[in-house]
This record gives sequence, structure tokens and C-alpha cells, in this order.
Amino acid sequence: MERRGAAGGDVCMCQTVFPAHANQRGELSAGQLLKWMDASACLAAEKHAGVSCVTASMDDIQFKEAARIGQILTIKAKVNRAFKTSMEVGIKVTVQDVLNNVEKTVSAAYATYIAKPAGDGQVFFLFASEWTLCNKLSRSKVQVNQMHPHIYVIIKSVTYGKRSKYNSDIFEEEDAVSTDVTHVQSIELVQPPHANHHGNTFGGQIMAWMETVASISASRLCCSYPVLKSVNMFKFWGPSVVGDRLVFNAIVNNTFQKSVEVGVRVEAYNCEEWIKDQARHINSAFLIFNTVNDRGELLTFPRIKPTTKDAMRRYHGAIARRRIRLARKSILSAKEDKPSDLWERSNQAYVSYSNIAALAHLAAKPGWEITTTLDDIKIWTHEEGDVLSLKVEMRVKIPSHLAFSLLSDFTFCQQWDKHFLTHEVLQTVNEDEKIYYVTSPPVTGNKPRDFVILVSQRQPCKPSEPYIVAVKSVTLTSMPPSPEYCRSEILCAGFHIYSESNSSCMVCYFNQVTSGVTAYLAANLTGSSESIEDTALECIKFLELKGSKC
Repeated sequence: MERRGAAGGDVCMCQTVFPAHANQRGELSAGQLLKWMDASACLAAEKHAGVSCVTASMDDIQFKEAARIGQILTIKAKVNRAFKTSMEVGIKVTVQDVLNNVEKTVSAAYATYIAKPAGDGQVFFLFASEWTLCNKLSRSKVQVNQMHPHIYVIIKSVTYGKRSKYNSDIFEEEDAVSTDVTHVQSIELVQPPHANHHGNTFGGQIMAWMETVASISASRLCCSYPVLKSVNMFKFWGPSVVGDRLVFNAIVNNTFQKSVEVGVRVEAYNCEEWIKDQARHINSAFLIFNTVNDRGELLTFPRIKPTTKDAMRRYHGAIARRRIRLARKSILSAKEDKPSDLWERSNQAYVSYSNIAALAHLAAKPGWEITTTLDDIKIWTHEEGDVLSLKVEMRVKIPSHLAFSLLSDFTFCQQWDKHFLTHEVLQTVNEDEKIYYVTSPPVTGNKPRDFVILVSQRQPCKPSEPYIVAVKSVTLTSMPPSPEYCRSEILCAGFHIYSESNSSCMVCYFNQVTSGVTAYLAANLTGSSESIEDTALECIKFLELKGSKC
């Protein structure tokens, strides 16, 4: 037993994108990029460990920008944290255009490596003495990953449950495509250029092959060239060596309007296993693709139709994994809240206008994807970079003006929303603006949170326009943070209320997720809680009960 890793490891690799590295669009192929990322991360891990290392998993790979022929890539890899027998390596890829000197982020990922000592012994790592933000984030990712099996089981049961409409009735759509047509199988022979100095196949090479078959599978559904956006749950279950035959099977698991999930399974055979048809399962991953038109606009994928029991399992599994990805994103991308706008006489008009305008901008964004459908409730999510937003649609059987009157008075909120304890009016600016002090209960042993929010309301100028109730945090010098509470921020939230008839309306709630609300939403996104659905049902009951008395 050895203890290694007293010093951290970081490396930097630079590559020029040549035509041999590009795909049919003249952009750097995702497979080639994955090979370079794996190589640089492995070198960083070996620098930290002092011995040869192998890839155990690579997760949370995000592709943000495309690199083109002639541009220069810089791949930086650094050991974020060493655990007992493994290391997490953070990878960031940037591209520089040599003509205009503009630099953009291409990709970011986190990989886990284990040491491969010369003998049969096991290597244990020393923790880095410097406790950085990366260390803290690494520990958070480990905790989230450890929840996956438990959360996955919960979500699968909820997805199959009676409250969800992800059931067989949706497969009766006329344009639904059978998953069978997306199945792709390919075989590769591992040769010396594909392996490292130990004779083991490069993890990056396997990733590149997997990306190829997954892209072909997705293209059969969209009849276009798919663009890889992320890779999740990339696991190495065992090694493969020079001379092995690798069989790749890829198939579309599910589609989510603007994205599609493709599952890939890799099996290895040596000569004897090949004859006996005895496969070794060595890798699996789930790849997320988009597709765009000539103008760069995202296209919608057709619905898919599972035709077998196994296809149904993969279909519901994709829903579960998407909810996990959303929860991971809300937890791991959460940053410290920025101070809100100072509420003072000189900028009151601007802050009020920006409150209404920000909500209108959020509501008008394209690319909202549905995650849950109940009888009178739909829950949508929107991802844009590191920003996650939520939309809840509620059909209510009262006139729109009554719903507007009730929802714009936040002193009623605690009657239907258990996420808030108190609402106190601090200042009535005018008939359309009020400032509230709001408190929320503690979550998982943390201090309770408090908010100072501006609530702006507007009535429609035209029948087709919605009633608006916009919410954002502001800073009041008369209400400084208290040591008893964790002062939190709401960046953009509120309601749009659309009239459907004289006796019914559609209420749409929006929230741009910040660290202040992540703790209340994460469990719901993973499926281990239905607090959003329950709160929406309580809101409908409250509105209809109050509306019947008016």
C-alpha cells in the first residue's frame, strides 16, 4: 500500500484543429475532442499520483461552443480533489481564433481516475492541503453522484405512477417513431495506436467511437446532422486491450422536444470469447444531442414510441436521468447570489421597469421543455448556459382578474405555499408596487432564509395580453441582513395570467433558479419530492375557493 499525491497536478495541452479533426460541418468532431480531453486529464492525474492512471468515469461533459478548422484549442486539466483511492480532474477547453484573438469556452467536464501501480498493490492518495472552491465542489459532486442509485429508483417509480402522464397513452401519437429504427451496431478492432503503453485501450478512443455510433443513431431520428451537447454517466466497467473486438450498440432512449438521449453500450471480446460469444460489458454512457437548421435554430425531435418492454424501461430511465441532470445542474452551477438592486428614490422607476421586463423576457424565451404533466398542471424547464429556469402552468376555474387580485397580494402566499412562513409589507410604493419581507423555513439543517422583494403588478392593455405579477429582490438600507437568517436573492420570478374564458384562466409561474431557491427545488427536480406539484395544486385550490366567495 502506497500513499501518493502530496502535490497537486495540472497540465495544459494546445492543439490546432486540422481538416482531419473536423466533421462534415467543418467543426472539430466531438470524438476527437474527447480523446484530447481524456489524454490531458490522465496526464494531470498521473502528475498528481506519480504512477500510471486509468479512467474510471467521465461525467457532466458539457459542449458549449464549436471549434472550427484553423482555430487553436487550449485544454487545461487539474486535479480538483483526491479522495481515498481516486481523483477528480476538472477539464476546461477554450478556443482561440488566431485572426481576431477572441477566446471562447468550448467544453467543460469532470473525470475520475484511479492509479494503476506496477504490482498488485493499491494506491491511496493524500488530500490536498489547500481547501479551495474546486475541492468543495468536488465533494458536492461526489455526494450528488452517490445519490444517483436511490434517486433513480424513486424517479422510475414516480414516472410509472398514476400521477404522471408519461404512460402508454402518449405512444398513440400518429407521428411517434419506433425506437427500433434508431438502433445502430458497430465493431472496432483495438490496434496498437488505440492503446497506451500498458496495452489498455485509451478511454478517449472508446469515447470517440461511442460518439460516432450515437451520432448515427440520433441522425436516423432527426434526418439531420446532430450536435453533441453533453455526455452523462460515462462509466468504465472493465478494461480492454490490444486485439480485443469492441461491439458498440446505440439506440435512442427518449426525446425531449429540442434534445434527444442516446444510450450506448460497449462489449469486448478476445479471440476465445469471440468464438464462444461471451461478451464483457466494459463501457456505457448516455449522450445528449441537439440538431439545428441552416440558421442555427434548434429543431424539434419527433416523439418516439417504445415497442418492447426493454424499450419502455429505457424510455422511463431517460426521464429519470434528465431529472437528475437538472438537479445536478441546479446544485453544482449555483453561485453565490449577487447583491440585488438598491431601492432608492433615484432608481425606483428603473428597478420597477426592469422587474416587469425581466419576467416578460424569461416568459418569451424559446426552448422550454416539459418535464411533468398532470391534469391541470404542467411543469417546464429551460436551460441556457449555466442558468436553469422553471415554469409551472396551472389551469384555474376563476376569471383572470380575480386570480390576478389574489396572486398579487403576497400576504396570502403562506395559505398555499409551504415554502414561505411570513410575508410582511415593508413599503407600499404605489398601487402597483409593494416591498415585502419574506421568511422561509430551514432546509437540511441550514439556517432559515429571508428575502426582501419588490412585487410589481400590471394589468393588460389588450385582451390578448396577460396580467403580470413580477418579483425580484431589492436592497433596503432599513432592512439589513440578520444573523438569524441567510439573506437570499430572487433574480426573476412571478406570474403571467391569461384569460381563457369568463370563468377560467391559465396561471403561469416562472422562476429563474438562484442559490437562494435551489435547496427548495433540487429534491423536486430529482423526483424525490413532489413539492412543486403539491404547491401548484394548493394554489389552484386556494384560488378557486377564494374566487367562489367573490
